[in-house]
Amino acid sequence: MNYAGIKYCDIANGLGCRTVLFVSGCRNACKGCFQPQTWDFTYGECFDEQVQQKVLDSLKPEYIEGMTLLGGEPFEEENQEALLPFMKKVKSLYPDKNVWAFTGYIYDKDLILGGRKHTKDTDDLLSLIDVLVDGPFIEEQKDITLKFRGSVNQRILDLKKTMESGKIVKLME
Repeated sequence: MNYAGIKYCDIANGLGCRTVLFVSGCRNACKGCFQPQTWDFTYGECFDEQVQQKVLDSLKPEYIEGMTLLGGEPFEEENQEALLPFMKKVKSLYPDKNVWAFTGYIYDKDLILGGRKHTKDTDDLLSLIDVLVDGPFIEEQKDITLKFRGSVNQRILDLKKTMESGKIVKLME
């Protein structure tokens, strides 16, 4: 898997100070996307062991609340396969850090069993995520006043409560 960028001490992509990983590769191709260069799976650099260790080390400080996955698209099949073992390390080393993920896919349509982006890795990867911001960016519904979202159709899900209850539980509007 390639990555488009990493931000350390980021406060724009989830609550608190975080490490943010932008993966490469996205098939959504949303009109008006703020990072169309990340659609290309070969864009950026290889997410190798050395880079992974740097990300893991960046999570050590107590003031870092967690990690955020975005892109590109973390839930493209090949990205799920690459992210799962890494995210298992993150949660093993830092069980109290929270994980946010942003996806242009819809949780209860695309990522559930039988959904178009559900793979052998999806359930395990979702189990490591605390907050999921889902839904495609829709330029006609763009609203720059929204927190952690680009368009009004996107949802901020408390993924743990959603998975436990079997019903959509929003973290915030």
